[in-house]
Amino acid sequence: MIRSGTTVDQMVRAISDRIVTGFLRPGEKLDEASLAARFDVSRTPIREALSRLSAMGLVERRPNRGATVAVVTQEHLASMFESMAELEAICARFSAERMTAGERRTLEAEHQASARFVQLGAEEEYELFNTEFHTRLYRGAHSKHIYELTVMTRGRLAPFRRAQFMLPGRLAQSWQEHDAIVTAIMRGDSAAAGTAAKDHVSIVSEASAVFAIGDRPKGRTEPFPTSAS
Repeated sequence: MIRSGTTVDQMVRAISDRIVTGFLRPGEKLDEASLAARFDVSRTPIREALSRLSAMGLVERRPNRGATVAVVTQEHLASMFESMAELEAICARFSAERMTAGERRTLEAEHQASARFVQLGAEEEYELFNTEFHTRLYRGAHSKHIYELTVMTRGRLAPFRRAQFMLPGRLAQSWQEHDAIVTAIMRGDSAAAGTAAKDHVSIVSEASAVFAIGDRPKGRTEPFPTSAS
């Protein structure tokens, strides 16, 4: 049983993680009453969580059929990551050109500090840092429209981007990829920053392909975790 007081954000994360990693299979029915009992909440926040998952493309909602786990193929996932790579490249290029001196110093300091998470193998801590790192790049572009587009696209890919950190050696590799982006931004080299960011997301796409929902073998099951956080 997940603890009482679980938020919609936590439910979205818990359910999406189970979908992405194969513990909830394509076509599997997501019953509102059962989910409400699992999370110890009313059905209203469950409906909101399922609505968000539907917007992310992880859940299908049809009249008279309720909600079921959607199929996400490698082709569709690759297409989303392709868009993400281009958006992140734009953000990195603009960050190299537009970030203030203070923003650059903060980006570099937090990047260097995150090396400790890699050394400790602290996946959850690194994943939280990773989200903040990329958000700094989006904000550093100083373009409201690009920021909104990038955050919206990232939201759809968030469960797959989290899942990559389950793969052996991915934390250290991710840190090195971040290092190339930060180095270019600190030098004010917009072309190198854009290339490094695009390469980074392309590698994330390859790492995440293993989690494409429509291409995994059946038979893997696991209950929801004891905490949604």
